[in-house]
Amino acid sequence: MRRRRLRIALLALPALVASSVLMATPSAGADPADSTAAGRSLLEATDGATAVRVELSGADLLSKVNDAGFDIEHGLKRVPNGIEGEVIATVDEIAQLKAMGVKVLADGEGFEWPTVADGGLAPAFGARSVQTLTHEETVRVVRADWFTTKGQGFLYVEARTTEGAQTTPIVGMQLENNSGKDTPFGFARTMSRFVDSGQYMFHRNLFKLDTRPSQIKVTSSTGGVATGDVSDWLENAPAPLTERPGYQYDFIDGYKHPQQLYARAEEIAKQYPDIAEIIYLPNKTNGYQRKAQATIGGTGQSAVVVSSAAWGHEGGNDITVAFVDRPGASLPLGVEVTGKAIRVLLAKDAAGALASTAAQVSAALETQSQGLVDRAHPYRTNAGTGIVAATASPVALTDTLGEKRVGAPEGEVPRGPKTIPVLRIGKHRDGRNPGVLIQAQDHAREWVPATASLEAAERLVRNYRTDQETKKIVNDTDVFFILSNNPDGANYSFYNFASQRKNMTNHCPDVDADPGRRNSWGVDLNRNYRVGSGFDGYDGGSFSCTSGTYQGPEELSEPESKNIIWLVEKYTNIKFMMSVHSNGGQLFWQPGAYIADGRITTPRPPLGDEAFYWQSAGRILSQVKAFRETVVTPENVGGSSDVLYSSAGNVREDLYHTYGIFAFGWEVGGSVYNPATGNWQGGSFQPEWVGDPHLVSGHSETMEYANGLMEMFRVAADWGKDKQKPTSDLVPGGGTFTGSVDVRFETSEPATIYYTTDGSRPTLESPRYEATEFREGGQVFHVTETTTFNWFSVDAAGNVEKGYDPDKNGKNYRKATITIVD
Repeated sequence: MRRRRLRIALLALPALVASSVLMATPSAGADPADSTAAGRSLLEATDGATAVRVELSGADLLSKVNDAGFDIEHGLKRVPNGIEGEVIATVDEIAQLKAMGVKVLADGEGFEWPTVADGGLAPAFGARSVQTLTHEETVRVVRADWFTTKGQGFLYVEARTTEGAQTTPIVGMQLENNSGKDTPFGFARTMSRFVDSGQYMFHRNLFKLDTRPSQIKVTSSTGGVATGDVSDWLENAPAPLTERPGYQYDFIDGYKHPQQLYARAEEIAKQYPDIAEIIYLPNKTNGYQRKAQATIGGTGQSAVVVSSAAWGHEGGNDITVAFVDRPGASLPLGVEVTGKAIRVLLAKDAAGALASTAAQVSAALETQSQGLVDRAHPYRTNAGTGIVAATASPVALTDTLGEKRVGAPEGEVPRGPKTIPVLRIGKHRDGRNPGVLIQAQDHAREWVPATASLEAAERLVRNYRTDQETKKIVNDTDVFFILSNNPDGANYSFYNFASQRKNMTNHCPDVDADPGRRNSWGVDLNRNYRVGSGFDGYDGGSFSCTSGTYQGPEELSEPESKNIIWLVEKYTNIKFMMSVHSNGGQLFWQPGAYIADGRITTPRPPLGDEAFYWQSAGRILSQVKAFRETVVTPENVGGSSDVLYSSAGNVREDLYHTYGIFAFGWEVGGSVYNPATGNWQGGSFQPEWVGDPHLVSGHSETMEYANGLMEMFRVAADWGKDKQKPTSDLVPGGGTFTGSVDVRFETSEPATIYYTTDGSRPTLESPRYEATEFREGGQVFHVTETTTFNWFSVDAAGNVEKGYDPDKNGKNYRKATITIVD
């Protein structure tokens, strides 16, 4: 069965009820990548900027801050009052952030999980006696997960109260756990209440424990109580493929720029023609190129911004501009061109004083430069009313590209539009097997996603003939690798400005088109898609061309995003997708965006798809953990708008809702527990390649997340071979009950249930069994009168329970009657 395509627009939405480095845009000319301070990220600037912790109230404020030119987009974490992160900013920029409502945290301030029991709820909460819960629960345990890492045990608990939105007084929750089966509850502590964009989300806690509990109890300050069993999170992970005898891995020796990535992809296709080939995407990128420019005359009303008509490397860099003061009076404004030398002959008034304004000089350059100048305009918001001064000597226009940055890989960067190759690996590349699309480096500064993806590709081809598990993967799947989906921006990150996020297409108007804003140009490719976009009113995609999350002038404006749509439409066997990013250590899916006013998300996946996502995530992350015990914690897994923030117009949303592709997003390089300090060490966009093998390093992240990609391929292979029909039950089942009864559905595997209660035959148009609330299990029906449930289930692979055909008049659907007697 194929999921129907869905195009989401704002008005079509149903009404729903509702640590790492972050960068501020540095000043022109500063290159934070050249920091030489020991142990500091390559992205940390030293020119008067410092790292400060900040707290934002939610995605709406995050969008405003990004629109103002601050780059606060990755490595964030949810805290009780919104979102917390780190910004590198100057004193003036810190003042600007405060004026916008951003809370700047002092040293030691900020949210930390409690490490010891605190005695429970404070008296101010006015806790009442615990009441027995009914179907109208006031407290629900969403999840209680136990995991270990580096010899330390942790318990993560997430709970929700129906009264959580109350703020006067704030509803509190107390958590207790036992020490194993048949032991009493104790170790009371207060859970943290999390709010995003003014909407209550849940209470949750993460804390260290020496002994694995079997149960937890959560008590609300308003009287509700709930208990829950503790599950294992990523425990007892199977051995990774890297531990198989003779298995080859660890092929990547350092970060790779796009030329190296693409060259190796083409080599692989030539070396292994029986299982690999190259597909060239049809839409060429803008290219690692831009117009040569100069701002002449300072930054005031007398300044003129000049941009060449030709790309810098095609002649724009050879242009010079001189503003010339001639002797005499009452002279007109004129322009002389000799070769690539432009001389602006400034006008003079009757008294012999210079009389040309910046606006007048700009107009003359555009009309009289014999085609050398494409754009000339006053500086930014200035009207250009100031009188232009003569230059002491000609000013050279330059694109400033190709100036190799310290530490960048060797090699010349080719200019001009780029054709992106896709490395396709599979024994049967004819559409019979499920396809898996791996898209790396949408964001230029994220270097580990590319190396992790290349490492996975190397493992497939190098082990195909010698390892049976690898042979199964290659024989049973069709894998498409885009090793760098943003080659222009990636080259700019390597060679010019390390914290470049976007591509190099400049859509800025004159007000933002001067050389001082070159590092802020480009489109955020992961905001340029069609579903739940900023153009539909969702948060997280900016209309400001200098914002780090600029969504472009329209949906699918960029060749890089057009290519993804072309690929999945041409190769319709692509059923899985992983968009690999860094850093933060999250694995997520839909919903990816929401409207901040009311926190109205894009449609959530059906409960069966959500369960399949969780099941797949457990498998993938177990293999990450198996390499060196790096744990992506449950709080960082789920719908991306729930675990991170709203990201309007992201690729995952488009591929899932439009094409039915199970589309994951991955922020690799998450926090690693350091047993020496007892803290979690955050990652960075470009960590040192070689470091402590137990902590953050580019090499370790590459190896462990390549493990996860290999497991994703196995998930897809299993999905493709899944012919097992799901089974489902109504619990406690049909029968006669005195008074009302609570019932729910259970399935044998992740599956979506379609049901009716009016006696009609269930179809794909019937109501779907839904979650109680986001990140929770299935709803409970409170049945107060005799009711017949008719239903069927469909698993993630499209298998229908009992072979029932919902499009025909079959009768082999499931039935159960709840008879209520007084």
